[in-house]
Amino acid sequence: MIDSYLLSLLIFSPLVGIIILAFVPKGQHQLIKLIGLLTTLLPLILALIVYVNFDHAGSGNQFAETRDWINFSNSGLLAYGVNLAIPYELGLNGFGMVLVLLTAIVSTLAALASIIQVKSGWKAYFMLFLLLEIGMLGVFASQNLFLFFLFFELTLIPMYFLIGRWGFSDREKAANSFLIYNGLGSAVLLIAIVTLFVVTNTTNIDQISVIMQVVGPEADNLKWGLLIALLVAFGVKLPIFPLHSWMLRVHVQAPPAIVMLHSGILLKIGAYGLIRFGVGFFPEQVSQMAVVLAILGVINLLYGAYLALIQSDLKMVLAYSSISHMGIVLIGVAALNDVGLQGAVFQVVSHGLISALLFFLIGVYYERTNTSLIPNLSGLARSMPIASGFLLVGAMASLGLPGMSGFISEFLAFLGLFREMPIIAAVGTLGIILTAVYLLRAVLNVTFGPTPDQLKELKDIRPIEMVPVLVLLAFIVLIGVYPSVLAEPLQASLQFILAGLGG
Repeated sequence: MIDSYLLSLLIFSPLVGIIILAFVPKGQHQLIKLIGLLTTLLPLILALIVYVNFDHAGSGNQFAETRDWINFSNSGLLAYGVNLAIPYELGLNGFGMVLVLLTAIVSTLAALASIIQVKSGWKAYFMLFLLLEIGMLGVFASQNLFLFFLFFELTLIPMYFLIGRWGFSDREKAANSFLIYNGLGSAVLLIAIVTLFVVTNTTNIDQISVIMQVVGPEADNLKWGLLIALLVAFGVKLPIFPLHSWMLRVHVQAPPAIVMLHSGILLKIGAYGLIRFGVGFFPEQVSQMAVVLAILGVINLLYGAYLALIQSDLKMVLAYSSISHMGIVLIGVAALNDVGLQGAVFQVVSHGLISALLFFLIGVYYERTNTSLIPNLSGLARSMPIASGFLLVGAMASLGLPGMSGFISEFLAFLGLFREMPIIAAVGTLGIILTAVYLLRAVLNVTFGPTPDQLKELKDIRPIEMVPVLVLLAFIVLIGVYPSVLAEPLQASLQFILAGLGG
């Protein structure tokens, strides 16, 4: 019986914490922190249950829920040929399941980071934090475009306040930039969703996928328009150059714990939407524009890597690194074969873990030094040897060291593209070289060299701070040495996409 409600319980379980926190006096700081952290364990436990019980060999959506929700079938709209019946539909394929689990893991670790790094306003902070988690979980579990859009919008509200209230000196500008860009992207997405509903008379994702693939050539212009709209809407979220400037401000100004969620999860909504809806709904059109996607991916990769190389702020290095690594997602998608698509999805998960790790470590450094400027940080390997060692390991994972998740994702994405477009792939490999250069430059400048007097007595990473680091590293290494833990649940989803592509 509980199986029929499992996804709803998973998505809305953070509401328990929000309700409890509403009745806790804001002066009870320790209790608020404890409730905020423990509440994130509820969706994590349920996500693990979903993963354990997920049938890796099964096709289609699992743990499906369908209930009557919005129904104006008996209204006067029928006279105009509109049957406005939108059910409440949840379900998970392999791709969605993996991202739900990633969301639950990173959210719990970000909550722990918040306890350590956030200094005030904990009650409002954790209520917004838990609301954000509901939105993120709902996005990946929705099987209905209207429901997807509601959860998509739900993530914008708490993020705006979490950036604007708890961020750094230029936080309000960053929050406004986030809201404007993502709001415009949402407007484009809404237009695409409404158009799809009018054309197909359904909001069910699987039904739309089938209908759009059997529609005749007379609808080609409509398909191209919708695909471009989705590319813009999710390109803002990913982000794709030149729709990226807002993301740089957020990565620099938002609290490190929130950047863990933003870089680790929220950017991945763009990749998820592009693959699930763009490739899923319009495979023929995506095949025809594969070269364009590959070029955009290489531009992202090289542009982000080059600008990361010349930054003097660790946060900006990682912000441009995120842009660069999202280019690898586009490269994998552009390959349009099983290897490339698997590399794209691996990169989505791998970057989610690695970026969360690196931004957490930046938060550790910032808490002690009150700066993230590389020229002001030097010789930290002497005063903070353990933290510096973790930073180096995180950088190795990000640049694709064998045995870590970054290597698997980059190898698969480029292998897939080399099979289809070897020249573009060869140009893209320059980005891998630049990645090693900018990461090693930043890490070595921070950890080695002379140690200024004000940095000689810093406390190394504490045991509680090691928990997020060790957990994230464990998953990074696990995927790197045993990729099947991620590949097996993805196979059915990828085969379904490839079938639409004729691959």
